[in-house]
Amino acid sequence: MNESRRVQAIQSPVIPDVAALIRANPGTISLGQGVVHYGPPPQSFAAIAGFGGQPAEHHYRAAGGLPELQEKLRQKLERDNGIRLGDDQVLMVTAGSNMGFCHALMAIADPGDEVVLMSPFYFNHEMAVVMASCQPVLVSTDERYQLRLEAIEAALTPRTRAVVTISPNNPSGAVYAPEDLRAVNELCRRRGIYHLADEAYEYFTYGEARHFSPGSLPESAGHTISLFSFSKAYGMANWRVGYLVAPRHLLRALEKIQDTVLICPPVISQLAAVGALEAGPQYCRPFTATLASVRQACLERLAELGERCQVPRAEGAFYLLARLPTEMPAMQVVERLIREHRVAVIPGTAFGLQAPCHLRIAYGALQPDTVAQGMDRLVKGLRQLLG
Repeated sequence: MNESRRVQAIQSPVIPDVAALIRANPGTISLGQGVVHYGPPPQSFAAIAGFGGQPAEHHYRAAGGLPELQEKLRQKLERDNGIRLGDDQVLMVTAGSNMGFCHALMAIADPGDEVVLMSPFYFNHEMAVVMASCQPVLVSTDERYQLRLEAIEAALTPRTRAVVTISPNNPSGAVYAPEDLRAVNELCRRRGIYHLADEAYEYFTYGEARHFSPGSLPESAGHTISLFSFSKAYGMANWRVGYLVAPRHLLRALEKIQDTVLICPPVISQLAAVGALEAGPQYCRPFTATLASVRQACLERLAELGERCQVPRAEGAFYLLARLPTEMPAMQVVERLIREHRVAVIPGTAFGLQAPCHLRIAYGALQPDTVAQGMDRLVKGLRQLLG
């Protein structure tokens, strides 16, 4: 009696392993969590204040999402993303954008099909591709973790069903150039494959960087699947609300998958999402301004290590992806940082990066003073480990 070979082939999530090390070493500051340090806006709690008094409020509701949430999402997509939904598109609310990605994958791909992921990849994407019995095809990014368009095109085969982009990026913090995203989207249109655009970090950009939604492009509606989340900008990670925009020809497939897996998104979470949209992106702007200064401080601290720690100047999300010129395995570095210096980061191996050693540093989950303490420990620890 064994688990399926499909599941055996999936990488083991490293987050629980790092969490266990943190629990075993009290006082550790975690620079590993991919969440923000603030919670939902007051409007979210106001929206659910009267919920639950009537039996009908606990029944199943529309599979694609509450009508009031759908309407506010349409307004948000047009205002913030330049995506004006037409009759040839469908909007579906999911329990987080990870579920949206899995839904999209199941709707478009058969076992043995190929899905192109950028390396470094978001580990849940790679895990979902393998879980669907598909083949992840990894295309490396450049030294700044930007897209390599020729390499993407060279990776396409008759079995390719989709190209996945994440911008702003997890784990690198890179913000892809709009012209590169346009080129990928046009390539997908020309080759008759889907472009899956994960935009969970859309409001987290710094300096001159600006977010761009491929779904806003003319002629993109028929092959673009756009994925969004409330987890990051609105501090609603465990409320599990996300949504996707997809071509209407996928509606029946998406409905089958939604009904099988979820039936309908949690109603109370959807109401909280309605409240979050009433607050709007201006709610998170003061927090992202704080994160911008924290990001700059983190870059300056890591620069003290010189060539021992190379960090491309990430302009989005709340991650830095450091390259270390050491033969020491990344997980060994992480274990020593936790045990000897009480600071935790995530090994690059979780994102498909092997030698040299890479570490993902997350600066969004903690208050600025705690991040500063964590960076003190990290810089001291790396200085000692790298010599």
